[in-house]
Amino acid sequence: MDELRSLVARLRAECPWDRAQTPASMRPYLLEEASEVLDALDAEDPARVREELGDLLFQIVLLARMYEEAGLFGLDEVAAGIAKKMVDRHPHVFGTAEGLPAGVDPGSNEGWERRKARAGRSRIDGVPLGLPALIRAHRVAEKAAGVGFDWPDLGGVLGKVDEERGELAEAITTGDPAKIAHEYGDLLLALANLGRFLGVSGEDALRMANQRFERRFRGVEALAQAAGIEPAAAGLDQLESWWQAVKREEAK
Repeated sequence: MDELRSLVARLRAECPWDRAQTPASMRPYLLEEASEVLDALDAEDPARVREELGDLLFQIVLLARMYEEAGLFGLDEVAAGIAKKMVDRHPHVFGTAEGLPAGVDPGSNEGWERRKARAGRSRIDGVPLGLPALIRAHRVAEKAAGVGFDWPDLGGVLGKVDEERGELAEAITTGDPAKIAHEYGDLLLALANLGRFLGVSGEDALRMANQRFERRFRGVEALAQAAGIEPAAAGLDQLESWWQAVKREEAK
């Protein structure tokens, strides 16, 4: 870490590109590197995970260096802050439990949320606005559920999905784009909650579904090339036939 910090300081002093960066300009790189970590985790490739974690760590050290140069805080303060937060969040481990209602496990999510509420914070504070919408929907609903604002069982959330699908179908008949977008959003929110009940991350599930679609579509393109047919000229029936052939091959 000392070597990395020294390297970043030298880059900020001597490299025109690194010197020109600001916290605002780093946003897309930070998101890109975090996404590449997720891709590496999905691939279950330890060497790639190590490399991508390094790329993400570089972004963190670089951002901390920018704030240190501005005289605001440095990497030491970042580390100290998260260490304190983790101690506060785990009183059952570090012996820092304070008066919670009887029956509330201080190490549970409920215990953590109650401590935040005592500090005057909303239960849904702390969910970043910049999160992908599906992840944020999952996290906000999870926090609201911590005070009992939730469906009692899976049947309730399935009913909500059906209700929102019906309202979207009704909105489509009006032809009103704003109303259609509104109801479509409500349906996506209900589906995010369904994933929460099923123990499935909507973001992860959609990312994996995207990967399956892309892999299979490339398989369709390969079959079209082998047949000497341009995909655009093949027609929907032929494309669907190739799609099913690719799926059958995958199933083997």
